[in-house]
Amino acid sequence: MIDFTPMRDGEISFMEYAARETIGPAQLRALSDESLDFLLSQLDGLTDADIVFEPEDPDANDPFAVEGEEDIGWNFGHLIVHVTASSEEGAALSSLLARGVPASERPRYETPWREMQTVAQVRQRLEESRRMRNAYLETWPQAPLLDTVRAISERFTARFGQMNAPAAFLFGLSHEVGHFAQIEEVRRQALAARPG
Repeated sequence: MIDFTPMRDGEISFMEYAARETIGPAQLRALSDESLDFLLSQLDGLTDADIVFEPEDPDANDPFAVEGEEDIGWNFGHLIVHVTASSEEGAALSSLLARGVPASERPRYETPWREMQTVAQVRQRLEESRRMRNAYLETWPQAPLLDTVRAISERFTARFGQMNAPAAFLFGLSHEVGHFAQIEEVRRQALAARPG
């Protein structure tokens, strides 16, 4: 997996990185598959009880959560629906931008996290996300319009730079990868909390 730190820290924009590395659909598919394979590997040895295990998270702070849930630790299922929603949003935006549509809306849907209760459901969600992301990449034209950028806020642009098709996909993926350590910690806590 590539190191997204320079992009998150503003040393290089996602768009500049994508241009420098000549990143297109094939590379994006490989990166997305690598991320999903890692997330699937985190399911090894987990039970349904581990998916809904409520972890301790002293840093939990979600101002967008429903009232009363702003400071709860996110369980494994919650994290999976959150990260896949972000990656799918980036993939959807990349499809629009590659075809010359300067998207301003956020095409985002997050599966309700309380519905994610079993290992089988998490596995299905991850494979569904793979199918959806790859499908969005299939909509890119042979010659994508890389000069089309998202119509986003000046504040966002100042922090992350403009977003064209590959940059939008990478941005969603960087959010997913940014949760890897949290996912590993929730897994560790769930396994450690098992009786015996």
